[in-house]
Amino acid sequence: MRRKRILTAVLVLAAGLLAGGPPALAAGPTPEATLAAESYTWKNARIDGGGFVPGIVFNRKEKNLAYARTDIGGAYRWQESGKTWTPLLDSVGWADWGHTGVVSLASDAVDPNKVYAAVGTYTNSWDPGNGAVLRSGDRGASWQKTDLPFKLGGNMPGRGMGERLAVDPNRNSVLYLGAPSGKGLWRSTDSGVTWSQVSNFPNVGTYVQDPSDTSGYASDNQGIVWVTFDESTGTSGTATKTIYVGVADKDNAVYRSTDAGATWSRLAGQPTGYLAHKGVLDTVNGYLYIAYSDKGGPYDGGKGRLMRYATATGTWTDISPVAEADTYYGFSGLTVDRQKPGTVMATAYSSWWPDTQIFRSTDSGGTWTKAWDYTSYPNRANRFTMDVSSSPWLTWGANPSPPEQAPKLGWMTEALEIDPFNSARMMYGTGATVYGTENLTNWDSGGQFTVKPMVQGLEETAVNDLASPPTGAPLLSALGDVGGFRHTDLTKVPSMMFTSPNFTTTTSLDFAETSPNTVVRVGDLDSGPHVAFSTDNGANWFAGTDPSGVSGGGTVAAAADGSRFVWSPAGTGVQYTTGFGTSWQASSGIPSGAIVESDRVAPKTFYGFKSGKLYVSSDGGATFTASSATGLPSGDSVRFKALPGTKGDVWLAGGASDGAYGLWHSTDSGATFTKLSGVEQADTIGFGKAATGASYQTLYTSAKIAGVRGIFRSTDKGVTWTRINDDAHQWGWTGAAITGDPRVYGRVYVSTNGRGVIYGDTSDPSGGGSGGGDGGGGTDPTPTGACAVTYTITNQWSGGFQADVKLANTGTSAWSGWSLNWSFPNGQTVSQLWNADYTQSGTAVTAKNVTWNANVAAGASVSFGFTGSWTGSNGKPTAFKLGDQSCTVV
Repeated sequence: MRRKRILTAVLVLAAGLLAGGPPALAAGPTPEATLAAESYTWKNARIDGGGFVPGIVFNRKEKNLAYARTDIGGAYRWQESGKTWTPLLDSVGWADWGHTGVVSLASDAVDPNKVYAAVGTYTNSWDPGNGAVLRSGDRGASWQKTDLPFKLGGNMPGRGMGERLAVDPNRNSVLYLGAPSGKGLWRSTDSGVTWSQVSNFPNVGTYVQDPSDTSGYASDNQGIVWVTFDESTGTSGTATKTIYVGVADKDNAVYRSTDAGATWSRLAGQPTGYLAHKGVLDTVNGYLYIAYSDKGGPYDGGKGRLMRYATATGTWTDISPVAEADTYYGFSGLTVDRQKPGTVMATAYSSWWPDTQIFRSTDSGGTWTKAWDYTSYPNRANRFTMDVSSSPWLTWGANPSPPEQAPKLGWMTEALEIDPFNSARMMYGTGATVYGTENLTNWDSGGQFTVKPMVQGLEETAVNDLASPPTGAPLLSALGDVGGFRHTDLTKVPSMMFTSPNFTTTTSLDFAETSPNTVVRVGDLDSGPHVAFSTDNGANWFAGTDPSGVSGGGTVAAAADGSRFVWSPAGTGVQYTTGFGTSWQASSGIPSGAIVESDRVAPKTFYGFKSGKLYVSSDGGATFTASSATGLPSGDSVRFKALPGTKGDVWLAGGASDGAYGLWHSTDSGATFTKLSGVEQADTIGFGKAATGASYQTLYTSAKIAGVRGIFRSTDKGVTWTRINDDAHQWGWTGAAITGDPRVYGRVYVSTNGRGVIYGDTSDPSGGGSGGGDGGGGTDPTPTGACAVTYTITNQWSGGFQADVKLANTGTSAWSGWSLNWSFPNGQTVSQLWNADYTQSGTAVTAKNVTWNANVAAGASVSFGFTGSWTGSNGKPTAFKLGDQSCTVV
């Protein structure tokens, strides 16, 4: 996690955006095509978090109004009624994908309806567009945009410093913005509509993380990093006179103006050798607090200091809670309690091991206490308890040795805010979530405060691949940073990401089409194997063996029957294996780095694509032969898939605006392709359940058709297309993966680069199938006939367990629905159940079919599983009933 936040976005972009993600769109004639449109409901497959939250901003005038910014996934507003976050930048379109990176947020303390966002993801060539300032008069429900003449870096080094954007608390038409890349300090006097550089500001910044980085990523000047107003030096309607500005310059980190920005000077007496990550002003006591680190963050940090500057006398006081020699992390998160201004808190933001640290003072930094401390090493005493039951994957499935704990208090903790209206509430951002507490003041009374995820609704994963098998879990995902998840219920947070092994980033996954319990995934890992297999539909995993030279995940394909696999890893050539990867052999006839896929019917047929050529193997991946097909995209920004159920039916999407770009179809295993004339550009292709009466599966794509960019669906083999998203639901770049659901007509899963897995359900399920919904449903079943139940505890640990239930129809008639009832003997509680809907009342549990597994033929069976909790003992149920029918217990 400590480095992958960079790598996730960079690798996703390098794999897609730079080679044909959102390109500069070429002008040209619009084809004569008409588009239908259909109303869809869009939601996230819940993960809750999954990425770095570098900024949290509370409004100082209105209670419970708060915002969060993410580095690649947009901005959010807090909803107090449900304790959830609402996304605010889903309207960012394909061409402006970089505007999903938010470098700073400002909430207007004069008019709380107004909020501003400084957006742009990269300052180097990875982002072809400039930054912008977005302004809203309705709390982010809608936005107006002013483009800037320079780039901003929401996912660049130093992004946890700030806030770089600030509204004058006395004259709210005045805003300041600190720019990177030597572009200086900028000011708006018309509420963000127009901007001009503050030409007399004396320092544009000097600090770069790594001057030798030729990509421009780590070698960019981090620039002006925060702006803080002293509201006590102004009156309502007049510009605030005193303004403090933080600059990325170790020798000249803080500047001040005392004449509303007319002149500026270096703050006298300030320490040198550090960067000022945050500057927070307590106007009641007249103190400016500054958190210093010798690095820009968010991953790196070394020596650090906390300083207090007396604004009236100019006196500097070192208030660091530990000696400089004992710091190895730097300070960044910084906040004061507006209800009790002498209370100040700070974080050791880059303390990876054994944990982050949070410091608290109630006497303006005179003395400090810690969130945790050693008793006798390696044992710790915590002032807090952690409750991650709402996001249990935050333990990473780890069982570390002291002094580490699972879950950790956090890492990359650069955002830290005490609610200005509630001393008991604090929120802070980490590399994976937003944590918070609502009983913070227990800290001061000697009790423990409870830390919980406060992240529901904020989804920030970068999606590399998606799969929706015909049976089992409806969704499997390959994600950056957190590896990926098996969703058995789209509305619930999965209990754990893929483990054994835990890839930092999963780059590709696949299942065997006719044996979907067999799943393979590949990914990146600092040390260890890069391939893993599952024989139970992704519920449990075991590692494969890497062939020599593997350095990264690449792409992988499973044979239709699961008998063999083809893998194109980073670092070496394409490989194939029979069985589960205990040994691999090099494929011939196909270049290294090719994208690989499998035919979904013929077990020995595999496909590869590289540099404009399609390659086909009919011997299980041992040898490939280049297809004679021409006219395909010349670059490598291509996604292609074979259609389930039909041998040799292949669809290919991709290209770039300076060459071939669109959607192609082959019905002869790639020997020839036909380009669809109505599709101008296409970047993904996926399949879902066919519409009622249709003879062909539904197609889904992220594409440009009839001059419009969007998510499209076709129920007639690509002859006509329906745009199913709208301008309010665009999610920036959606070019990594897409798939329909083979069980639910109209349902589609869309990848994003920072907004997680989006899924949509049609408002018109008349195309057939079982319609929309949230992954469950079904009728109230009343099956009759004999039944048998096998109840197996598959895993058990202190206080928790996992169980599988197999329900067999041992009668002579088919069931059109089922409902199984049992009671736990020892008061066990179901935590999460998959492949069925369930209710529990006391010890009594009812598990009911979902839509796709309602029909159970005579002699067939259906299975579901669950996790639960127990105390004392964990005895098995001894009786099961199917409706009124008692089942045999096997």
